[in-house]
Amino acid sequence: MGKDMQSVPVWDRSVRLFHWINVLCFLVLVALGTALLNAKALGVPSEGKILLKQWHVWAGYVLLANLSWRILWGFIGSPTSRWKNILPFTRGFVTQLKADIAARRIGKPPVYAGHNPLARLMVTALFGLLIVQVSSGLILAATDLYQGPLGGWVASSVAAEGVDPGSLKPYDKTGVDADSYDAMRALRGPVIETHEWIFFILLGLVGVHIAAVVLAEIKEGGGLVSAMISGKKALSEEPVDKF
Repeated sequence: MGKDMQSVPVWDRSVRLFHWINVLCFLVLVALGTALLNAKALGVPSEGKILLKQWHVWAGYVLLANLSWRILWGFIGSPTSRWKNILPFTRGFVTQLKADIAARRIGKPPVYAGHNPLARLMVTALFGLLIVQVSSGLILAATDLYQGPLGGWVASSVAAEGVDPGSLKPYDKTGVDADSYDAMRALRGPVIETHEWIFFILLGLVGVHIAAVVLAEIKEGGGLVSAMISGKKALSEEPVDKF
């Protein structure tokens, strides 16, 4: 590190673990989701689809637990991890955003220890979409596999009179009330459509996020990538955000 550079602690261990667990979950979920979307073209039988969906659900549970912890940590964690320093709803944010964009246009972007205003918008979008995606995933797990916290309720609502809801099996209409089952599947339709659309939107946003990090690393330095490993940024000047 050059003599004019200073090492600034930024991301605590909890934030770094959340980030990399999230990356791993996202990659696994994308791979499984892509396989499910193309199951027919890949020749995956019904039993194989059920297995893929079960793996998808389990990976989703890990993502849910990780996301839940990060939401809590945003209230009790280190200053840079707090929601007040991440979400773009604080007083003066719009002014900061305009100033940041103007400075970037002339090639003199301000130095931030935490998230700059544009990054705060991206993080907010990603968190919001992930929350909706996980929520819709829980509904799909219940209505497709009778799994998750809503699975028992869905099974009970579609089971025919006198049939044990726990005996119902995915992709098998044995023991279900036809009208209740059709009504449940009709309600499921908009949810799966939302889940699929957000899947593609998340893919696009993650691509933009990665490209922005690489571009910022090249143009501005600071060690954005290494900071998510070491927890420290290498800054050439005093950051404008104080913690």
